[in-house]
Amino acid sequence: MKIVAIIGCGRIANNAHLPALAKMDDVRIKYVCDEIVNKAQALKENFPKIENVITDYKIALADAEVDAVFVLTPNYAHYTITMDALKAGKHVMCEKPITVNYELSCEMAKEANARGLMLNIGVCNRHHKSVEILEQMYRDGKFGNVYHVYTSFRSFRSIPGLGGAFTTKSQSGGGVLIDWGVHFFDLILYILGGAKLKSVTCNAYNEMAKDMKSYKYESMWAEDTADIENGTNDVEDFITGYIRTDKSSIAFNGAWAQNIGESEMYIDILGDKGGARLKYGGQFTFWDGATLKSYESEHQIPNMYGEEDAAFLRSIDSGVKDKNHIDYVLESAKLLQALYDSSDKNKEITF
Repeated sequence: MKIVAIIGCGRIANNAHLPALAKMDDVRIKYVCDEIVNKAQALKENFPKIENVITDYKIALADAEVDAVFVLTPNYAHYTITMDALKAGKHVMCEKPITVNYELSCEMAKEANARGLMLNIGVCNRHHKSVEILEQMYRDGKFGNVYHVYTSFRSFRSIPGLGGAFTTKSQSGGGVLIDWGVHFFDLILYILGGAKLKSVTCNAYNEMAKDMKSYKYESMWAEDTADIENGTNDVEDFITGYIRTDKSSIAFNGAWAQNIGESEMYIDILGDKGGARLKYGGQFTFWDGATLKSYESEHQIPNMYGEEDAAFLRSIDSGVKDKNHIDYVLESAKLLQALYDSSDKNKEITF
């Protein structure tokens, strides 16, 4: 039996981790914590398995019964809460991104390893069945030499929670790159066998809602957090760039919002023996260069949040680091930092 505490009671807790944990017979959810007590109380009403509602996460950290903490807060709080939890002797599952700064991410990894504690990061796509199959195909040589990957994560006027935490850099750390891009880039580096960075160049733009009051949209994710009248929008809504790694080059375009009315969320893997297009979150098509035939994948896609949470809890017992362990995710954090640095400095960043 694992006893856990949930810190942060927003959408990722309510829609992803708590539904998964609530189904696990060998898990007790002893605490949910949020500064806004009504949010925590609402979760307890939705998930009767929750035992206690608190507003100070240090109460959970001081409880010797608690084995593990799920840090599901806004990005800016990941570092402080995770470090406090590790110093209290708790294993930690921290949502993506690790934090908003690469050096701080490395500090978190160092602390976890020094204390012999598991620290996993919520790069959930590593547990998506399509990604797992493509990673195995890469290792089996089905693609041959993968020389290039292209990814697009673009949507039509989809800035989330405009004026609120999503578009306030001091809270989120960034815009479409840190929100959507982290998932796309991490799964690419993972499929490529832990590719290592050589250089990156990036341009980031904040164009579509510079005047928030004139921004038009059909729908808005997290609209209840928006503050269009008085809030802040100082993050990027579009990014483009090029990455060189020791395995493959990677080109990308990402847009929370664009004046093209299509959503293009996919990853193209180009090899000299075969290629694939992964529809983000779904199935993929593979083209065989030898036969010129293609096939569509048709596998079941389990709940990746449930898979990653179960793997995290198993790793605590086994002592074996799961593929979401921070040690294996640091290159993705390094990439995010480098892309932002490249855009800020208007220059290529090399390693």
